[in-house]
Amino acid sequence: MKYKRFITIKHVCIDDKNYIGLQFMTDTVLEVLVKELGNCLYSETLRMYYIPNTKADLDALFKLFRGVAWIDCRYFFEHTRSKQLDEQRDMSWVKKRNIKSTLKTCPTIYIDKLVLKKYANNTIKVYVCCFERFINYFKADLDTLTVQDIRTYLRYLVDEGSSNSYINQAINSIKFYFEIVMGMPHTYYDVERPRKEKKLPVVLSKEEVQEMLRVTKNIKHKCIIGLLYSSGMRRSELLQLKLDAIDSSRMMIHIKGAKGNKDRYTLLSRTLLKDLRIYFKTYRPEEYLFESPTRQPYSGSSVGNIVREAGKRAKIAKRVTAHVLRHSFATHLLEAGTDIRYIQILLGHNSTRTTEVYTHIARNNFENIKNPLDL
Repeated sequence: MKYKRFITIKHVCIDDKNYIGLQFMTDTVLEVLVKELGNCLYSETLRMYYIPNTKADLDALFKLFRGVAWIDCRYFFEHTRSKQLDEQRDMSWVKKRNIKSTLKTCPTIYIDKLVLKKYANNTIKVYVCCFERFINYFKADLDTLTVQDIRTYLRYLVDEGSSNSYINQAINSIKFYFEIVMGMPHTYYDVERPRKEKKLPVVLSKEEVQEMLRVTKNIKHKCIIGLLYSSGMRRSELLQLKLDAIDSSRMMIHIKGAKGNKDRYTLLSRTLLKDLRIYFKTYRPEEYLFESPTRQPYSGSSVGNIVREAGKRAKIAKRVTAHVLRHSFATHLLEAGTDIRYIQILLGHNSTRTTEVYTHIARNNFENIKNPLDL
């Protein structure tokens, strides 16, 4: 059956409640039918009808329009490859922000859509900050901006020396508004991105990692550094790690809901296990392996400070981060002869192509090459 009428359903958030939004072109038949749905209201702001987001209401919607209109579900049941972590949602920072009254703020619908799509807290902050900088660059209203305006702004970022990484984040935040929030065509907002940089990761030597652990006297801090290095997990994964993730009988760590919403296992060090047992007896965490004084998950900034300060105390010239420890874990495994496919699994990479970057810095790949100056 060929349909002449189409309805697009989307997730919408109104007054902190989730609804099903119904978007369609002006049509008398659809206007009459949609009002037969129970609890159906109209939003002047969103310019669409909406109903409660329940299974019963969704079933009633499909039943009412069966044979009358095609219901486009691509935005409602959309799969996303965004970073989705099983983390506690904390949006308190939105209200606490110190923003001048003369500046424009990110539309509520933009933030609501990020939350509904379960983007990670850090990703939401990056998108909101990038998008607010974009809308404050122009005096014109947001809805009047064109693709050429976007390109003008990106040229401004290039001219001021912004990194490729930041420009890509800015593009993602802008496209999210026009394509996901407003539902505009992807092809229309297909703007040019900077050429991808091929930078090699920063890696520490085994001796440098050992020195960081040696100079760290606080047992909690020592366990954090040791776990990041010996397991290769991301900082965000460490923060969400719960007590039951440590499987000492199998010497494995179960990482749940990691990047891409995937679970995986990684290695548990026997040396680290001894420190973890001392740490547990000292701090007695209740739910998360590393908790704040209020029993909430430890903050990312605290972990960053712990790693950075340990690097300084160990007199390491490089800037040490949690991700540098992850890179070091992968590189040292590769140098020890571990198959790259196993390293891929331990790191949670989708493809060995991502993991292959470590072959460019693994020391054993160059050991048999004679330097021409020494020949």
